[in-house]
Amino acid sequence: MSAGNPELPEKMISDIEQTIVVTGGSRGIGRALCAAFSRPKTAVYFNYCCPDETGDQTASQIIAAGGIARGMQIDVASEAEVSRFFKTIVGETGKIDVLVNNAGITRDNLLIRMKSDDWRKVIDVNLGGVFHCTREAARTMIQKRAGSIINITSIAGVAGNAGQANYAAAKAGIIGFTKSMARELASRAVTVNAIAPGYIETDMTSHLADGVKSEIISQIPLGRAGSPTDVAGLAVFLASDAARYITGQVIHVNGGMYM
Repeated sequence: MSAGNPELPEKMISDIEQTIVVTGGSRGIGRALCAAFSRPKTAVYFNYCCPDETGDQTASQIIAAGGIARGMQIDVASEAEVSRFFKTIVGETGKIDVLVNNAGITRDNLLIRMKSDDWRKVIDVNLGGVFHCTREAARTMIQKRAGSIINITSIAGVAGNAGQANYAAAKAGIIGFTKSMARELASRAVTVNAIAPGYIETDMTSHLADGVKSEIISQIPLGRAGSPTDVAGLAVFLASDAARYITGQVIHVNGGMYM
């Protein structure tokens, strides 16, 4: 399954100036990331994993901004599917300028009640997916001696959160991975940074009870929840020439919830 421009004519391919890859791009922060990076002569590739998703809304936003949209149903926990995804991207555009590792899931429960499958699935998608996608993108970026990798971690990966041992562990792992990759890829002019969102209004947080939401917001100095665009704006900056001397950093977007 795919969403976006059905094919890329040769002229369209030759006109592409930037290739952006966003994982988990069908909704929430991922959709905002795709929209924020969209502009003429830019190809935005994104994935979605659920069969009941289409990615059409994300694709429409990319196209409306003048960009080229390419969405594919890919499970980032699958090495084979990720390899196929990136081979398609490089085959069509010849390069990857920016990778944003955003795909993530939750399977919340207290540790003593957590099923082993729920532990493994969250680690495989949230951390394993970052590994698979970064490895594929880095191969191309090293050859071009240019590129930006941005990993979406979480406040939970720094401060922890009851009932989210699996999620917090994966997000903490992303921070260590980011710093290691920043050191490995710096000599090839590839920057690697992480963004740690706090409480952001997305589908993932929409299931929370109103009382719980109010309690969370009461702990935020700025007094409000964040929006996906708050995260997306920072990602665009980190991928820009203005941020070429920034690497190995974890930047928090949380309204002061964690300092």
